[in-house]
Amino acid sequence: MSQVGDNGVKAPSITLRPVREEDRELLYQVYRSTRLEELAMVADWSEEQKESFVRQQFDAQDAWYREHYIGASFDVILIDGVPGGRLYLHDRPDEIRLVDITLLPEFRGGGTGTSLLRDILARADAAGKAVRIHVEKYNPALRLYERLGFVPIADRGVYHLMERAPE
Repeated sequence: MSQVGDNGVKAPSITLRPVREEDRELLYQVYRSTRLEELAMVADWSEEQKESFVRQQFDAQDAWYREHYIGASFDVILIDGVPGGRLYLHDRPDEIRLVDITLLPEFRGGGTGTSLLRDILARADAAGKAVRIHVEKYNPALRLYERLGFVPIADRGVYHLMERAPE
Protein backbone atom coordinates (compact mmCIF):
# COMPACT_ATOMS: atom_id res chain seq x y z
CA MET A 1 0.00 0.00 0.00
CA SER A 2 1.35 3.42 -0.96
CA GLN A 3 1.56 6.06 1.70
CA VAL A 4 2.37 9.74 1.68
CA GLY A 5 5.79 10.49 3.14
CA ASP A 6 6.84 13.42 5.33
CA ASN A 7 7.65 15.45 2.21
CA GLY A 8 4.12 15.05 0.83
CA VAL A 9 5.26 12.71 -1.94
CA LYS A 10 3.46 9.40 -2.37
CA ALA A 11 5.77 6.61 -1.23
CA PRO A 12 5.94 3.58 -3.50
CA SER A 13 4.19 0.37 -2.59
CA ILE A 14 6.80 -2.23 -1.64
CA THR A 15 5.84 -5.89 -1.57
CA LEU A 16 7.66 -9.20 -1.72
CA ARG A 17 6.88 -12.40 -3.53
CA PRO A 18 8.78 -15.69 -3.62
CA VAL A 19 11.26 -16.12 -6.46
CA ARG A 20 9.91 -18.21 -9.33
CA GLU A 21 11.80 -20.06 -12.04
CA GLU A 22 10.82 -17.41 -14.59
CA ASP A 23 12.60 -14.78 -12.43
CA ARG A 24 16.05 -16.19 -13.23
CA GLU A 25 16.88 -13.55 -15.86
CA LEU A 26 15.63 -10.75 -13.58
CA LEU A 27 17.80 -12.07 -10.74
CA TYR A 28 20.76 -12.23 -13.11
CA GLN A 29 20.21 -8.61 -14.16
CA VAL A 30 20.01 -7.55 -10.50
CA TYR A 31 23.32 -9.33 -9.79
CA ARG A 32 24.91 -8.00 -12.99
CA SER A 33 24.03 -4.43 -12.00
CA THR A 34 26.29 -4.78 -8.95
CA ARG A 35 29.29 -5.79 -11.08
CA LEU A 36 29.15 -3.20 -13.88
CA GLU A 37 31.60 -0.79 -12.23
CA GLU A 38 34.30 -3.39 -11.64
CA LEU A 39 33.82 -4.88 -15.13
CA ALA A 40 34.35 -1.46 -16.67
CA MET A 41 37.92 -1.60 -15.32
CA VAL A 42 38.65 -4.84 -17.24
CA ALA A 43 39.56 -3.24 -20.54
CA ASP A 44 41.14 -6.29 -22.19
CA TRP A 45 37.97 -8.44 -22.04
CA SER A 46 35.37 -8.45 -24.79
CA GLU A 47 31.75 -7.79 -23.89
CA GLU A 48 31.06 -11.49 -24.48
CA GLN A 49 33.83 -12.48 -22.04
CA LYS A 50 32.48 -10.09 -19.41
CA GLU A 51 28.95 -11.40 -19.88
CA SER A 52 30.12 -15.02 -19.62
CA PHE A 53 32.15 -14.26 -16.48
CA VAL A 54 29.27 -12.48 -14.73
CA ARG A 55 26.81 -15.23 -15.64
CA GLN A 56 29.18 -17.86 -14.18
CA GLN A 57 29.58 -15.80 -11.01
CA PHE A 58 25.80 -15.38 -10.70
CA ASP A 59 25.22 -19.12 -11.14
CA ALA A 60 27.89 -19.92 -8.53
CA GLN A 61 26.48 -17.40 -6.03
CA ASP A 62 22.93 -18.64 -6.54
CA ALA A 63 23.97 -22.27 -6.02
CA TRP A 64 26.01 -21.36 -2.92
CA TYR A 65 23.13 -19.40 -1.36
CA ARG A 66 20.68 -22.23 -1.92
CA GLU A 67 23.08 -24.83 -0.53
CA HIS A 68 24.17 -22.88 2.55
CA TYR A 69 20.93 -21.10 3.46
CA ILE A 70 18.45 -23.97 3.43
CA GLY A 71 15.06 -22.71 4.56
CA ALA A 72 15.82 -19.09 3.64
CA SER A 73 13.23 -16.92 1.94
CA PHE A 74 14.27 -15.90 -1.56
CA ASP A 75 12.01 -13.04 -2.65
CA VAL A 76 11.61 -10.60 -5.51
CA ILE A 77 11.09 -7.01 -4.37
CA LEU A 78 8.13 -5.42 -6.15
CA ILE A 79 7.99 -1.63 -6.24
CA ASP A 80 4.54 -0.43 -7.27
CA GLY A 81 4.11 -3.92 -8.71
CA VAL A 82 7.30 -3.76 -10.81
CA PRO A 83 10.16 -6.20 -10.08
CA GLY A 84 12.93 -4.03 -8.68
CA GLY A 85 15.32 -6.27 -6.79
CA ARG A 86 15.88 -9.25 -4.57
CA LEU A 87 15.72 -9.89 -0.83
CA TYR A 88 17.10 -13.11 0.64
CA LEU A 89 16.63 -13.68 4.38
CA HIS A 90 17.58 -16.61 6.58
CA ASP A 91 15.75 -16.67 9.91
CA ARG A 92 17.92 -18.39 12.52
CA PRO A 93 17.34 -19.04 16.23
CA ASP A 94 19.48 -16.07 17.35
CA GLU A 95 19.55 -13.83 14.29
CA ILE A 96 18.02 -12.84 11.01
CA ARG A 97 20.75 -13.20 8.39
CA LEU A 98 20.34 -10.69 5.60
CA VAL A 99 21.80 -12.93 2.91
CA ASP A 100 21.27 -10.42 0.11
CA ILE A 101 19.39 -7.23 -0.59
CA THR A 102 19.95 -5.66 -3.99
CA LEU A 103 17.92 -3.22 -6.03
CA LEU A 104 18.19 -2.48 -9.73
CA PRO A 105 19.94 0.87 -10.32
CA GLU A 106 16.74 2.71 -11.24
CA PHE A 107 15.28 1.88 -7.79
CA ARG A 108 18.33 2.80 -5.70
CA GLY A 109 18.44 5.95 -3.62
CA GLY A 110 14.67 6.36 -3.33
CA GLY A 111 14.18 4.93 0.15
CA THR A 112 13.08 1.43 -0.83
CA GLY A 113 16.13 -0.25 0.70
CA THR A 114 15.83 1.80 3.88
CA SER A 115 12.15 0.94 4.19
CA LEU A 116 12.81 -2.79 3.74
CA LEU A 117 15.69 -2.74 6.22
CA ARG A 118 13.61 -0.89 8.82
CA ASP A 119 10.88 -3.52 8.48
CA ILE A 120 13.46 -6.31 8.95
CA LEU A 121 14.95 -4.53 11.98
CA ALA A 122 11.50 -4.09 13.55
CA ARG A 123 10.78 -7.79 13.03
CA ALA A 124 14.14 -8.70 14.58
CA ASP A 125 13.57 -6.38 17.54
CA ALA A 126 10.15 -7.95 18.20
CA ALA A 127 11.81 -11.40 18.22
CA GLY A 128 14.82 -10.24 20.27
CA LYS A 129 17.20 -11.14 17.44
CA ALA A 130 20.22 -9.48 15.90
CA VAL A 131 20.37 -8.81 12.17
CA ARG A 132 23.65 -9.72 10.46
CA ILE A 133 24.93 -9.16 6.94
CA HIS A 134 28.21 -9.50 5.04
CA VAL A 135 28.98 -6.20 3.29
CA GLU A 136 31.84 -5.55 0.88
CA LYS A 137 34.15 -2.98 2.43
CA TYR A 138 33.74 -0.59 -0.50
CA ASN A 139 29.99 -1.05 -0.99
CA PRO A 140 28.24 2.36 -1.13
CA ALA A 141 25.39 0.87 0.96
CA LEU A 142 27.79 0.55 3.89
CA ARG A 143 26.82 4.08 4.98
CA LEU A 144 23.15 3.08 5.02
CA TYR A 145 23.86 0.08 7.25
CA GLU A 146 25.89 2.25 9.62
CA ARG A 147 23.07 4.85 9.79
CA LEU A 148 20.70 2.04 10.76
CA GLY A 149 22.95 0.95 13.63
CA PHE A 150 24.96 -1.87 12.06
CA VAL A 151 28.54 -2.22 13.31
CA PRO A 152 31.35 -4.45 12.04
CA ILE A 153 31.83 -7.51 14.25
CA ALA A 154 34.29 -9.47 12.08
CA ASP A 155 36.66 -8.87 9.19
CA ARG A 156 36.13 -11.42 6.43
CA GLY A 157 38.71 -10.24 3.89
CA VAL A 158 36.84 -8.15 1.34
CA TYR A 159 33.73 -8.20 3.59
CA HIS A 160 32.74 -6.92 7.00
CA LEU A 161 30.34 -9.10 8.94
CA MET A 162 28.05 -6.43 10.35
CA GLU A 163 25.47 -6.70 13.09
CA ARG A 164 22.63 -4.62 14.39
CA ALA A 165 21.79 -5.86 17.89
CA PRO A 166 18.13 -6.00 18.93
CA GLU A 167 16.72 -2.97 20.69
